[in-house]
Amino acid sequence: MHSLLLALALVPALLQASPAAPPQRREFLADAKKFAFTPERIEVNEGDLVRITLVAGDIPHSFTVDAYKIAKRGEPGKPVSFEFLADRTGTFRFYCNLTIDDGCRKMAGELVVSKKP
Repeated sequence: MHSLLLALALVPALLQASPAAPPQRREFLADAKKFAFTPERIEVNEGDLVRITLVAGDIPHSFTVDAYKIAKRGEPGKPVSFEFLADRTGTFRFYCNLTIDDGCRKMAGELVVSKKP
């Protein structure tokens, strides 16, 4: 009987609870030029819907994040946009996977996905 009363006492609080918030949309421009990304660090929260537009400023470059199975190639003058759900936390390396120039192998940055506050 006591647990039934406790459950009934909680009903008003449960009815007032807000539904789960929709994912927050986050947009970033990733500028790729010999031989670096700007920004070098992208920070989002777990659950965010992330849209990245890759702009290759000089030669073709890619934006690759192995943990998220992302590998997008951008050509000069032809930006490429893509979206993904940041559904795992951690710090993940992004890099250019092209071998057009030796400097491509040095292009890297960090995607940081933090726990939702």
